[in-house]
Amino acid sequence: MGGTLYVVATPIGNLEDLAPRARQTLESVDLIAAEDTRHTGRLLSHFGVRTPLFALHDHNEQQVVARLIADLESGKNIALVSDAGTPLVSDPGYRLVRAAHDAGVTVSPVPGASSILAALSVAGLPTDRFSFEGFLPPKPKARRAALAVLARETRTMIFLEAVHRIAASLGDMAAAFGRDRPAFIGRELTKLHEQCVLATLDDLGRAVACGDIVGKGEFVIVVAGLPVAAESNVDIDRLLEELRGHLPDRDIARIVASATGAKRNDLYQRLLALAKSTGRN
Repeated sequence: MGGTLYVVATPIGNLEDLAPRARQTLESVDLIAAEDTRHTGRLLSHFGVRTPLFALHDHNEQQVVARLIADLESGKNIALVSDAGTPLVSDPGYRLVRAAHDAGVTVSPVPGASSILAALSVAGLPTDRFSFEGFLPPKPKARRAALAVLARETRTMIFLEAVHRIAASLGDMAAAFGRDRPAFIGRELTKLHEQCVLATLDDLGRAVACGDIVGKGEFVIVVAGLPVAAESNVDIDRLLEELRGHLPDRDIARIVASATGAKRNDLYQRLLALAKSTGRN
């Protein structure tokens, strides 16, 4: 019978956030595959865990996956951890998890800390629909192009950013989304010098520039999505009716979607329903 690959979330800052089940798993497995063995070694030492460590990171994952799968198939249990938070979320481990599934190995999550959900929970921005965008491209041209694609996104967006790019990224976000777009910065979440700030993108940029938001540590940026127009369905229906007969339905749907933030396909279907209800073609 084969072993199990446990995907274990570790603290993002405060070591006491390690879940009891995560600690028990790290103690009981045969091997821990860690993004940085030195970093994880300090966590294990804090809790008195002596399980052997094996390095698995972006530069060697492809080469070591076969060995780890062989260990799992032989009956060994392995825990996969990243430096902080939940593995695979902007961290290595995808190849190993996918290979485990392909080999018929059991893969089991051991949930816990996540900087993404921690930031979202305190951002004061809508949480019913959100998208995780990870790290933006480091080069300005590529970063601005990526943000341009997201300019009409209506969901709350979550980004990770390094300290040396935080000012530039906030400036590019303000240009792409609007200076007054509500946004949140979570800096050094769960750590001693944690900062949580909700403001506009413009104000956040100024706070970083003047040092009110300290230029040290790790950043999560949460940005409100494009507001959907406040008009009621009756108002949108009236707009659709006014345009009917002057333009093709698909053009009407595209224009109204751009003006209101509503989904183009939903508007097109609404146009068809209006045509049917009024008997107009």
